[in-house]
Amino acid sequence: MQRALSICSRNMATLSQSRMVGERGSGAGKGGGGGGSIREAGGSFGKMEAANEDQYFYNQSKDQIAKLRDELHDEISFHEEQIKRHQEAITRHKSRINQMDKQ
Repeated sequence: MQRALSICSRNMATLSQSRMVGERGSGAGKGGGGGGSIREAGGSFGKMEAANEDQYFYNQSKDQIAKLRDELHDEISFHEEQIKRHQEAITRHKSRINQMDKQ
């Protein structure tokens, strides 16, 4: 369900961007939208602001991916430690069974 919503919202964003006339940051009503006085004015400052926004969201996404990667590495380490403990417990229990069989 979450995946379907993500795909749907991504498709909607692509569709809305394809309907824009002009470039991002080129002024209000020309694809730049009403993103503040600088972007509404358009021109090179509007384009620069649009580029800054794109860079901000790119960096934010990159940071989120790095954080997720670190969390997954931590989770892998935790599970590897659990495997080690379980292997030790299995060895201990097998040893006890062998001792019981010898008696």
